[in-house]
This record gives sequence, C-alpha cells and structure tokens, in this order.
Amino acid sequence: MGTYIPKVDMKTKKWHLIDASDKTLGRLATRIAVILRGKHRPDFTTYIDTGEFVVVVNAEKIAVTGNKLTDKIYYHHSMYPNGLKSKPMEKLLAENPEEVLKKAVWGMLPKGRLGRDMFKKLKVYAGEQHPHKAQMPVALTGLK
Repeated sequence: MGTYIPKVDMKTKKWHLIDASDKTLGRLATRIAVILRGKHRPDFTTYIDTGEFVVVVNAEKIAVTGNKLTDKIYYHHSMYPNGLKSKPMEKLLAENPEEVLKKAVWGMLPKGRLGRDMFKKLKVYAGEQHPHKAQMPVALTGLK
C-alpha cells in the first residue's frame, strides 16, 4: 500500500462566493481560512496547496462584536525611526473595509511561501460587484 498524495491541478479548484453582510468578522475569517487551506476537502495535505478560491462581497457591511470598533488598533511600521502608525478598526473599516477582513484571514494562514500562495486566492470587495462572474463562483451558505 502506498501513500496517496494529491496532485495540484488548477482545473479542480472551485470558486466560492461569500456575502459578508452582517457576518461576524472572526467566524467568517475562520471559515474563509479553512477553504483557502483546503481543510474542508478529503484530500487535504499540510504541505500542498489543496485550497480553493474565495470571493467575498459586501466587506463594508461586516459585523464585529463587543467594543472592537473603538478598542482594536491595527499597527504598521515604515521601518524608519518613529515610523509606527496606528489606526483603530472603526477608521480602517471606513477607509478600507477589505483590509480588515484580509488581515483577519492572513493571521489564520500558515506563514511562508505556502501561506502566501493560499492568500492570493482570496478576493475581497467592499460592494456587491466583483469581476469574477466568468469563473461561476458558487454561493456559500450556512455562515453565521
């Protein structure tokens, strides 16, 4: 008996469409990370990218619990002296709602080359429109 190793084939990768309206940020990011990694598939392998594509629309309507809008702060450093920049979640959601969801999902993916390849399969859009209609994404339901 040999060990089954899945073949990486772009033709078998499905596209999923998720509507983020009134979905909790953390729960949604967890579900997206599972799909990007491929952990929902029976042929999941840790060292091979078996994940699928995810298109998220309505990122501007995402919900957060508790006082995260005012208390959670995102930091970025420019690598220059005194280059630490900070932005509360409320301001980042107003300016760039896609970035909040991307940062949440990025934290749940493995770091390194494999994680970067998985992250490239995530497409997030603030509004209802997206340019991936030709890929015929299947709407994902059952999310809270």
